[in-house]
Amino acid sequence: MHLDHITIRTRDLPGTRSFFLEVFDELEERERPQAIQRIPGHWLYARDKPIVHLIGARGYGIDSAAEAYDHVGIHLDDYSAFRAKLEALNIPYSKMDLAERGERRLFLRTPSGPLIEAVFHDPIPEPQEQIQ
Repeated sequence: MHLDHITIRTRDLPGTRSFFLEVFDELEERERPQAIQRIPGHWLYARDKPIVHLIGARGYGIDSAAEAYDHVGIHLDDYSAFRAKLEALNIPYSKMDLAERGERRLFLRTPSGPLIEAVFHDPIPEPQEQIQ
């Protein structure tokens, strides 16, 4: 099994699109299928797969589930470079190292609130010895 795609309903379609394209260099926008052109949105591709689907929502009625997903985990390479990029873009984040799994994680939010968990299999630095 693998992650096929995630669909995010958002009240800020332009801001959410820009966020994903600025933060994740691997993504690029491509045309969506003709059958769904009546729905405002964007498909963002990683290589040949449309993994992030964005749909415009008004936040009421049928769209009441706007920005309702909990989080999505995305595996990335180069923890240090991605962290530096978030800092350069002034995007707040929190950190979590899971030594038993050999994983480092960064948590960040899109402009309208949904949480993204960036997962890295980068070496976790040893804690520095206490100076006495």
